Amino acid sequence: MPLVLDPSLLTSRDSGRPVRWWVGIDGGGTSTRAVVADAQGHILGRGESGASALGQGAEQAWRHIADAISHAEVPGLELQDCALGLGLSGTGVPAQLQAFVAADPGVARFALVTDGLAALLGAHGGRPGALLISGTGSVAEALLPDGSRRMTGGWGWQIGDEGSGAWLGQQAMKLAQAAYDSRAAAGPLVQSVWRQAGTTREELLGFCATAGQGGYASLAPLVFEHEADDLAASALLDEAARALEALAAAVHPTLPLALAGSIALRLAPRLGPALQSRRVEPQGDAATGALWLIQQQETIPA
Repeated sequence: MPLVLDPSLLTSRDSGRPVRWWVGIDGGGTSTRAVVADAQGHILGRGESGASALGQGAEQAWRHIADAISHAEVPGLELQDCALGLGLSGTGVPAQLQAFVAADPGVARFALVTDGLAALLGAHGGRPGALLISGTGSVAEALLPDGSRRMTGGWGWQIGDEGSGAWLGQQAMKLAQAAYDSRAAAGPLVQSVWRQAGTTREELLGFCATAGQGGYASLAPLVFEHEADDLAASALLDEAARALEALAAAVHPTLPLALAGSIALRLAPRLGPALQSRRVEPQGDAATGALWLIQQQETIPA
């Protein structure tokens, strides 16, 4: 049977109003995905919008959550009638979490966890297991049989998130800067970065000053594009794969492991046999996991 999640992992609120719609939200640094269901659990629609990572601001997060729900195009749906299961990036920073809760636009009910935990719940249907996520950011999470969570990585793109899209983009930019200084070869990957970010010192510095998580992640596809014709690009992908293996081994050595996120899936062929032997296909995504979460919350303290 599905386990009972440790209540300390949740941030929740209940207005006491009746709930008509049940919604799962997966919100990260690039996009927000919503899945809408009725009281019987029938999926009625799915929608998508811009980023709702809490580090990009509480008002933006709520706006994009509302947009994603509206894009599901469920007739008669109103936000105040919704119970939201929220899996959002950035909940581990207390100030960001508090700002988001304070900006609640008046939904009927919500239960909030990290985007990684929501993905973990979706991947294993609420049962024990591990998940290695690498998209814009990276993290490994495990849900243990006692309902507790273990996490490795997820320290943020500014200093961590090794093996993620933002990390790959940063490494590509470092190569481009080194090549500009004649400290590295200006191979195909560097040439592509220059075309996208700029060819002068001023342009490259300007890109880095404003890039943020999403801007650096936008360079990651260039690394994959040149994995066959640039040894530097191939080496970066190998380094990213080793970083993801380290996250997965540290979070739990034996639990069934699912992969999630565009970067993790593209790096899958480069992952070693120890990780491959644990790999299982996910049962659902993070939005599905967030929906499962709110469906389990029969009552939530106000």
